[in-house]
Amino acid sequence: MIRLAWSLVALAISTAGAEDRCPAGGSWPDTDWPSAAQVVRSARPAEAAALDAYAFTPAGLEASRRGIRTDGLLVVQRGVVTYERYGRGFGPATPHLAWSVAKSVTGALAAVAVGAGALSTDDSICKHLPAAPRWTCDISVRDLLESASGLDWNERYEGGALQDSSVLAMLYGQGRRDMVSFVLSHRRRAGPGEQWRYSSADAVLLAAVADRAMVSHDAEADWPFQRLFQPLGMASAVFERDAAGSLVGSSYFYATPRDLARLGWLFLEDGCWRGREILPAGWMGMARQVSAPFRMPGEPRRRRDGAWGRDLWLNRAVPEVGLEKPWPGAPDDAFAARGHWGQEVVVIPSLEMVVVRTGDDREAGALDLGKLVSLAVAAGRLP
Repeated sequence: MIRLAWSLVALAISTAGAEDRCPAGGSWPDTDWPSAAQVVRSARPAEAAALDAYAFTPAGLEASRRGIRTDGLLVVQRGVVTYERYGRGFGPATPHLAWSVAKSVTGALAAVAVGAGALSTDDSICKHLPAAPRWTCDISVRDLLESASGLDWNERYEGGALQDSSVLAMLYGQGRRDMVSFVLSHRRRAGPGEQWRYSSADAVLLAAVADRAMVSHDAEADWPFQRLFQPLGMASAVFERDAAGSLVGSSYFYATPRDLARLGWLFLEDGCWRGREILPAGWMGMARQVSAPFRMPGEPRRRRDGAWGRDLWLNRAVPEVGLEKPWPGAPDDAFAARGHWGQEVVVIPSLEMVVVRTGDDREAGALDLGKLVSLAVAAGRLP
């Protein structure tokens, strides 16, 4: 059934004309977002003060790195900035490391490659990574999007033995020079598509597959900028590559909050930008559905994270794995690109709103995303 659904997406991609679904009208930023932040703050002073207090009140000494440590907070509604504030030396022009927001960027790049005809979600990774071990050839692009490759990967950060962490070894240790080869050196834990496990390995492989597919399809070497970041006006975007030339698709993406809002606005507009189709028809609809592997028993689900779609977190309850609604204060249709230490790009289609938050929250669980979104909605609504 899932493969049939993806086949229907492919059919929609091949038959839907961009001009039919991507009208040129609408609310789009030019070189910068139009701002009504002061007008909205004047109209909603109590709500703005409540958001200020929650997001920007430090806890303890700076050196303790405890509590909520917000660097930037931005709300866009109907194409207009309605709230904007920065702290800790950051400002509108300061790019911020977005950590695992990079996974959602990688998902968008895979979508661009699918739309270009260079890639299919049914493709084996070996079609685009010929040096991959033969036993990995049953891993598909879809498995990588759904974080279900089956590789035995330990996505551990703080709070445990560092030598047990696959992701830290990839980013900072033995795997840092050639991350794709390091990922492919891991053994199998389950069959592809059989279990969900949040994994930077899958994002790194997906970025490599999309990159190789596009370059083989005669795309320019800097196609992520030509095909995604430049059309959106994301001038601050930086996506690092490792020493072997592979995009670090899991982690090393930088942008200003205003440019991260452009990515969120692309998602809100169903992959369209100023009348141009950036992501193919049907892509966002599938990306916002809870993936089949996430519904299967296995890896424990943490409520504060969300449900997993295709390289996006969703505000959806999944009773079969014991997951209640993850962000109770946020609208049901909210979904997000999320990164370590409190990086958030939250999209709320029903309110035509995007909330971007950058930070440095070293204390696990310090930020309640549902509460933040609830306060941001109250403070950032246009009068």
